Amino acid sequence: MRTRVKICGFTQVEDAVYAANLGVDAIGLVFYPPSPRNVDIEQAARISRALPAFVSVVALFVDAEPDFIRNVLKQVRVDCLQFHGDEAAASCRIYDKSYIKAIRVQADTDIDGLQRDYHDAAGLLLDAYHPGVQGGSGSGFDWDLIPQSRSLPIILAGGLTADNADEAVKIVKPYALDVSSGVEAGKGIKDAAKMAAFIRITNQATREL
Repeated sequence: MRTRVKICGFTQVEDAVYAANLGVDAIGLVFYPPSPRNVDIEQAARISRALPAFVSVVALFVDAEPDFIRNVLKQVRVDCLQFHGDEAAASCRIYDKSYIKAIRVQADTDIDGLQRDYHDAAGLLLDAYHPGVQGGSGSGFDWDLIPQSRSLPIILAGGLTADNADEAVKIVKPYALDVSSGVEAGKGIKDAAKMAAFIRITNQATREL
């Protein structure tokens, strides 16, 4: 099975279109004002409209109000929701959209239990825990904490770059890799060469499995 690639934190139309032309599977748009990669609804709508067919748009929220999420869904073409805060499973299910639940992994994180709690999720995204930072920190975590028994697709995030994408695919064997800071020239500004290298190496690693 091919390992998919999601690149998160786009703020510019041209970067998202370039990633689509490289063959990225999904792009992430961050709706979280404290993040340097935050986009407003108008920016997000421009980006989503510019994308070709078969590239998924994932909207990332952190403990957002339901009315705000619904407003985004009315104005932006969104294929999947990503919840990166403390949202309970019941709160993720009310939008009639597929969703991903992000988990910031620590040594005592019960990933098996979370797979049961969020059993209807389209995937469980495993990211590094960093106090006060809801993703995009560039930090990794111990992949040995990820169970081999998986009832949900596992999306691996946290500290990924072209330098460790091969290792991530071959050791973790995730459904997808999710990268943000690892392919940037600056926060929210993507680097074309880094995106190309990340996708190429991920695809090559999958073929070698």
